[in-house]
Amino acid sequence: MPSMDFGVLKEMPNIQKKSYKKLSLRQELYGERFLSSYKNLVNIVSDMVNASRSMRCYLKGSAASPILQFGNHSEDKNDSGVGGGVPVFSFYSISYFENLGQELVEMFVLELSLKRLLVVELLSLCCEEPSGGEADMSTWSDEIYPGEFDDLCSNGLFSKESSQPLPPKIKHWESDIFTVRQNHNLNRETLQNYLTTWLAEGNIDMIRIDEIFHLVEGEMQVRLS
Repeated sequence: MPSMDFGVLKEMPNIQKKSYKKLSLRQELYGERFLSSYKNLVNIVSDMVNASRSMRCYLKGSAASPILQFGNHSEDKNDSGVGGGVPVFSFYSISYFENLGQELVEMFVLELSLKRLLVVELLSLCCEEPSGGEADMSTWSDEIYPGEFDDLCSNGLFSKESSQPLPPKIKHWESDIFTVRQNHNLNRETLQNYLTTWLAEGNIDMIRIDEIFHLVEGEMQVRLS
């Protein structure tokens, strides 16, 4: 804000102070919405991870019972979890589709980690440099919201050894980036790159997703989209 050229508006009383206050309030509002969206994203990925871990269906109780019951845990070591032999897939085994499900989930888990890096950076923005005192620290190892680390742990994105989230990465490329920056201003180009990276979803292979959906639709004779 101090470096902005207000032109003829600079002669208006307190124009800079009023503009800064309005921008600060708006930034706080959109920051809360942004954080809420990120939290929802974490919860959705958690649901995907849990669903991918429970694709098998085990018989419960006696097979002689007139009412069949199923669960997610095996009560019989000979039960392979294929639903008592009920045909669901035509040509491939259930383990094959479990691998496909894991492949899909991995895309979104990696993308979530990358987006977390951007969330940490974007939530660290401030309208002007703090005067006096030190700025608030925003680091990769800080919880963004209460309970976030528990959620990330269930997604496999938290290291208990280092007690912090795993570094973000693009598929087939690992990173050891950690954010240790203080509250800061970003130039327009950097901010645009952040937003472009967010929208590009570099870890999500839409062509591969379409291939998997097409294969599953053919096997189960259902429409997934």
